Amino acid sequence: MAALILLNKPFHTLCQFSDERGRSTLADYVDLPDVYPAGRLDYDSEGLVLLTDDGSLQHRIASPHQKMTKTYLVQVEGAITDSALDQLRRGVDLKDGPTRPAAAHRIPTPSLWPRNPPVRERANIPTSWLELRLTEGRNRQVRRMTAATGFPTLRLVRWQIGEWSLDNLAPGEYRQLTIHLPKGPGRTAGKGPSASRRRPRHRRQHT
Repeated sequence: MAALILLNKPFHTLCQFSDERGRSTLADYVDLPDVYPAGRLDYDSEGLVLLTDDGSLQHRIASPHQKMTKTYLVQVEGAITDSALDQLRRGVDLKDGPTRPAAAHRIPTPSLWPRNPPVRERANIPTSWLELRLTEGRNRQVRRMTAATGFPTLRLVRWQIGEWSLDNLAPGEYRQLTIHLPKGPGRTAGKGPSASRRRPRHRRQHT
C-alpha cells in the first residue's frame, strides 16, 4: 500500500518543500513526513498536486510514458475563437516540437475560489474560459499553447490527474488516500478510503 495525497496548491507556491528565498512551499500546507510530489505544477499555477511516499507510484504518475490525462481550467485573454480551439485539438507547434492533440472546448466561467492576488484584467478586453485535457507535461506547456494561438493565459488551474480530482478541496487543503499497488504488470492501482481532509497549517510570513 502507498499513501497518496491530493493537495490544492495555492497560487505562488513552489512545488517543493524548501526555498532559499523564503517563498511559499508545500511545507506550508502538508505536514506529513516522507512524501514527495509526483510531477510538478508551476509557481504561478494553481490546483491539483499529487504527493506520495512510494517511488513506484510517483514514477507511474509523473512518467510521460504513462500518458496520464491532466485536465486544466484555463482563463485566457480575449474571446477564444473556433480556429484557436481547432489548433489546440490538432496540436500546436512550439519551440521544442509539436504538441500532442489536446481535448479543448469552451466552458462557462467556473465557480472557483478567488485568486490572491486577483487576475489583472483589462476592462476593454474580454476573457474566456476553456477546459484543456493533455497527455503530456512539458514546461509551462498550457501557457505556451494558448499563447501560440493568440490567447495568453491569465489563470491556470489543474483540476484533475487521471482519476483523481480536486473535488471540493479549498486552496491549501489536502486529502489522503490509501492506494493498493498492483502486484503485476497491466493492473491498475486501486483507491482505498480517504482519510479526513486536512486544512492548511498556519503559514509563516514570506517576503
